[in-house]
Order: sequence, then structure tokens, then C-alpha cells
Amino acid sequence: MHSALDIFRALGDPTRLRIVHLLRAMELAVGEIAQVVGQSQPRVSRHVRILGEAGLVERRKEGNWVFLRLAREEGVAPFLTLFDRLRPSASEALWQAADLARLSEVRAERARAAEAYFAEHAEEWDAIRSLHVPEAQVEAAMTALLAQAPIGHLLDIGTGTGRMIELFGHDARQVTALDRSPDMLRLARAKLPQDAGDKYALLLGDFLDLPLAPGSIDTVLLHQVLHYAQAPERVIAEAARVTARDGRVLIADFAPHQREELRARDQHARLGFADAQIERWFADAGLVLERVETLPGQELTVQLWLGRRKSADVLPLERRISA
Repeated sequence: MHSALDIFRALGDPTRLRIVHLLRAMELAVGEIAQVVGQSQPRVSRHVRILGEAGLVERRKEGNWVFLRLAREEGVAPFLTLFDRLRPSASEALWQAADLARLSEVRAERARAAEAYFAEHAEEWDAIRSLHVPEAQVEAAMTALLAQAPIGHLLDIGTGTGRMIELFGHDARQVTALDRSPDMLRLARAKLPQDAGDKYALLLGDFLDLPLAPGSIDTVLLHQVLHYAQAPERVIAEAARVTARDGRVLIADFAPHQREELRARDQHARLGFADAQIERWFADAGLVLERVETLPGQELTVQLWLGRRKSADVLPLERRISA
């Protein structure tokens, strides 16, 4: 716990106040903050260091980038509440409005980078999508499955372009998205809503070593991720480790198939999964397989497996095939 004197000293500078206001709006890289406040990166880094030493800001390295967010220490919250209660002066209102306007350009730049990446890889993704049921149908089925209970704290493993957090983030209490690619995380960050604040945490990490406490997650998603794993059972066990009692794990992936080009061209380690495999791996990880939904496509069938962390009540397995 940092002292009030340390915090007030850190906030006793207009630039550092601006940084705190910006980080209340969204997680930002040092370079993005420099762009908004119109100062050099070294100067912004010095301000960030002072805020960090006071316990107000947390730094997170992601590849060659460093991202910042407001600290979540209990002692910091009252100071943020104070910001909401104080009426800004005329000059403060002006720089706040100007900073938020420039922050919109940062969001736009993220979106442009995402669009460029999509355009570059569109043919690869379209080739796979043409083999299975339309993605909108998969998303509708996932939405229906998760609608049976509150999402709570959502973990999206292998978030990729961020589509799952875009789809389910609004209904979640808290969102954590993880990917091992810094490029993918930057694409996902472009999908965050403007009022994201500190509700969303995007983390660089591996699905075999989740940087989360046991039982801390209510809903885990693995959307078209498991087929990249050399040891899928270990991925499921790690997902189950962080799932709270009565929490849910939803996997969307392919049923067994023979499309060997996906292994060679797209680095798929597994050519789909059988229900019995998933059910066994769920059981070994302490999960009960509650629901299986089948979505037949032209050449690939998408399967949805919904598991729940074991509790006193075990529900019977329900299987459904969608035409």
C-alpha cells in the first residue's frame, strides 16, 4: 500500500494528471500517450515512472511494446473517486476535451492497423471459412449456450482478432483476453469499446500457462484455438484450473476431419476432435460435459462443447445437431 503523500506528489503535475485521465479511458502504450499529450516518449516515460512508483500505474510488457493501465490496488480507488467529484477548471476542461479528441485518433489508428491486417490475410481465412458453416451461425449457437447463466468474469483464450470479446464483452462483468501474439493483441485492442476503462485486460501469454489465479474465472472461451495445441488435454486442464466452481468452459472447434492441408498450410496440430475425447479430457480436468452442439458445414463440421466445473449437482449431457 502506497502512502497518500506519495500519491498526491505524483499527481502534482499537469502531465501526470492528464495521463491518469487517459488511462481511465483505456489501456495505452507509452508511445500512444506521447502522441496524445504531445510530448516525447522519454519525457512521458519519466512521468509514468513517477506514477508507477506511487502505485498509480501498472506497466505490462507485450513483445516490444509496454502498455499501461491504472493500478488496481485498493488504496488507489478513493483518489479516482475524488476525480469524479471535483469540478474541473476552465483550463482543465479544455485539455481534457482536447486529449479525449486525440485519443479518438489513437483508436482510429488501431482500427486502421486491424483493417490492413485483415486485408492481408483475408484469402487465408476465407479459404477455411468456405469449408464450414457461416461464422454468424456459430456465434449465434455460442450466444444461446452462454445465455443460460451470467457470464461474470470472461476469459477468452487465444483471442486472436478479438471477435469473442467484441461479441460477449458487453454482458461480462470483467474481461480478460489472452494471446501469445503481440500483433493479435493489438488487433483485439482495436475492438474494445470506447468506454472500456479497466474492465478489459489484454494479456500476452500461453494457453498452457495462464497468468491467472485458480478459480478466478466464471466463463472460459476457446474459439477455434484447441486445434493448434500439441497437447489439447493440457490446455483444457489449465482452463479448468482457473475456472470457478460452477463456472463454464465453452470450446468451439472442428469435429474430426481429413483436411491435411490445414495441418501443412495453417499449422493445425489436430484435425478436429471427437466428443469422447473432449468428454474424457473434461472429466480428467474436473469438468462435466453438459452440452454438445453440432453445426454441419460443407466439408467441416463445427462442434460446440460446453463444460461446467464440477459441483454437487451434475446435469445430464445434452447433444444437439443443427441443420
